[in-house]
Amino acid sequence: ASRLERLESESVYILRDLAAFERVALMFSGGKDSAVLLHLAMKAYAPQRPPFTLLHIDTGHNFPDVLTYRDRRAQETGLKLVVRSVEDSIARGSVRLARDASRNAAQAVTLLEAQQEFSFDAMIGGARRDEEKARAKERVFSHRDAYGTWRPREQRPELWALYNRRLAPGEHMRVFPLSNWTEADVWAYIAQERIALPDLYYTHERDVVRRDGLLFPITEITPAGEGDLVERLSVRF
Repeated sequence: ASRLERLESESVYILRDLAAFERVALMFSGGKDSAVLLHLAMKAYAPQRPPFTLLHIDTGHNFPDVLTYRDRRAQETGLKLVVRSVEDSIARGSVRLARDASRNAAQAVTLLEAQQEFSFDAMIGGARRDEEKARAKERVFSHRDAYGTWRPREQRPELWALYNRRLAPGEHMRVFPLSNWTEADVWAYIAQERIALPDLYYTHERDVVRRDGLLFPITEITPAGEGDLVERLSVRF
């Protein structure tokens, strides 16, 4: 078997193992990794639908192309899509951001709020070990305590690809079927399976503005300001 066949088989095995949980969310942002994850989930349970809910934690800074793609894939697969926003967490006071601070870290709070709201006992993510050192330490079945905390010393061994699914009340699992994939594997699999992605992944002509030596697309998130030089270039974001 080829490398991609082995990786696909491992991921499908992991996704099928999740049928033992009662309430499972597949975190789906519309990015390339979550697109591959959804494709694998559909394969794993074909001809039935996966017993998962699609969950997107919206920072409020997503590109419109990605949100359109997200909604379209949810409709095509027939899976329920739940969207919870960082903006709502800010309004509730559970998230407080410093001026001009990134909302990426704040997603963790909104994600835990969604987990508690729907009592998800397993949440599937597209994280890969090759992305950063912190993710390299994650197990495939990454245990979270009742406070949603990841405690490295309390993670369970995964010898021979056997996964301990036991949970105490209030706990849940974060599950990463793409743990052993690399970014090159993801792109190769997208090409092999002809997985559709949002248009912004590909180069084409866009209206952009130059700010501080950088190019920004003109969207609702980054509108052209007074005095900005608007250009039409062949770019990818």
